[in-house]
Amino acid sequence: MLLSTLRELLVELHQELRRNNLVSWTSGNISARDPETGLVAIKASGIRYEAMTAEHMVVVDMDGRLVEGNYKPSSDVYSHLYIYRHRPDVGGIVHTHSRYATAFAALGRPIPCVLTAIADEFGGAIPCAGFALIGDEAIGKAVVESIGNSPAVLLKQHGVFAIGKDATAAVKAAVMTEDVAATVWLALQIGQPEEIPEEYVRKLHQRYTTVYGQ
Repeated sequence: MLLSTLRELLVELHQELRRNNLVSWTSGNISARDPETGLVAIKASGIRYEAMTAEHMVVVDMDGRLVEGNYKPSSDVYSHLYIYRHRPDVGGIVHTHSRYATAFAALGRPIPCVLTAIADEFGGAIPCAGFALIGDEAIGKAVVESIGNSPAVLLKQHGVFAIGKDATAAVKAAVMTEDVAATVWLALQIGQPEEIPEEYVRKLHQRYTTVYGQ
């Protein structure tokens, strides 16, 4: 099987989406770009997570041509490929309709940087792109135009796209997006949280990305 290790990893990462309550039924998808061949493995369209196997991760080239697999790729495949073509630093992409983050998206509102966790992980507010239809490159264009230096972006009236150096990093960004979205939503029920000043956001993000961890 072509890209077998990558495809097995994608199966496990899709289960992480389930474990973190980021997806329902067959919604959402993850893709990964193989750094050696430039080929992309992506979830097949309409596959339920509990039935998912490596065979449900199809392999396409950067033009969307099927290289290996017996299923149709995700309906978001052309937007994934658009992002990969325009962001050579990206090796993994996640799309979800996670509840709290998508509530902000429904209103076309960014998630403001009112928590140190947002400053750490995202380097500022999580932006919200405009509305785009599913099925071609339109969503990918909206992501590239709006995401900036953040690892995640909301899509108005749609959901979340998260990116990373690899698929695991992209899944982490998707998990963190929903986590902070839920906390900010709860805070908004109590009052209006203050945004963290930009100078502190920069310091927090730099510490998190250069000092934190092993």
